[in-house]
Amino acid sequence: MPHEANDSTTATRRRQALQAAAGLASVLLAKGAIAQAGSAQETPVPKPKIAMVLPPSLIAQDLVGPWTIFNLLRDADIHLVAKTLAPVRTDVGLPIAPTATYAECPRDLDILFVPGGLEGSIALMDDGDALAFLADRGSRARFVTSVCTGSLVLAAAGLLRGYRATSHWYVRDQLALMGAIPVHERVVRDRNRLTGGGVTAGIDFGLTLAGLLRGETAAELYQLLIEYAPQPPFNAGEPETAPRDIVASVLKVRGPVIEQARQRAERISRTFKG
Repeated sequence: MPHEANDSTTATRRRQALQAAAGLASVLLAKGAIAQAGSAQETPVPKPKIAMVLPPSLIAQDLVGPWTIFNLLRDADIHLVAKTLAPVRTDVGLPIAPTATYAECPRDLDILFVPGGLEGSIALMDDGDALAFLADRGSRARFVTSVCTGSLVLAAAGLLRGYRATSHWYVRDQLALMGAIPVHERVVRDRNRLTGGGVTAGIDFGLTLAGLLRGETAAELYQLLIEYAPQPPFNAGEPETAPRDIVASVLKVRGPVIEQARQRAERISRTFKG
C-alpha cells in the first residue's frame, strides 16, 4: 500500500536522523557507545563558531545552561569572550576564565551569545568596547542571541531595534526603550535574533537553537541526554502565578538595580534618537 511505503520511508529517515544525532552527542557518551555501523551513516555537519560573552558578575546558570547544549554540538568551536583574560566572577562565586579577548574572538560567528546578571548587564551597557565588539560581531553572526538580562546588552548595542525579544520579567519592558519589541514568552525568535527569558530559560533557549542548527531529532536527543523534563515544585516562576507578596518582595529587593537599568536604557534611547 502507498501509505505503508510512506510510513517505511519516514521511519527510515528518522532512524538515520537519530543515528546522526547520536554521533553529534558523542561528547557525553563513552567510546564505543554508538554503533560503528551507525557512525558510517552520519551526515557531515559544519563546525559552528560560538562566542559566549562573559559580563562581570554574570549569573552562572545563564551561561552554563546554554553552554551545556552548545557542548553537545559536535566539534563546536566555543569561545568564552571578555575584555581581558582575567577570570570573571559569577553569582555563585565560581570564577570562569575567558578563552579569548574581544580582539582575539573570530570575526565571523555562527552564534553570538550574551548571558545575564543585571549588575553585569548594566556594566556592559555602559562599556564602549563591549558594545562595539557586539555591534561588529553581531552585524555578521548567523544568530544573535541572549538569555535573561543579556538582551538589554544586545539592545544597547543596537542589535534588537525592530526585533521582538524577551528578557527577565522585571526588566523586559525596558527593551522598548532601546527600540526592541518586548514579548512575554520563554524563548523568542525573530529572524536571526533568539532571546530567552530569565535564568532557567537558558536550557529552553539552548534546545531551541540546537533544533535550528541540527534539526528537531538531534535537539530531542540532547534533551533526553540531560533529562530535561521540568516539574517545578511550586507555581511561582512568573509574576503572574507567584503570590503577590512574593512578587512585591522581589521588586523591593531588586528595585534599586532595576531602576538603575531603566535609567541606563533611557539614556541609551536618547543616544539612538540623536
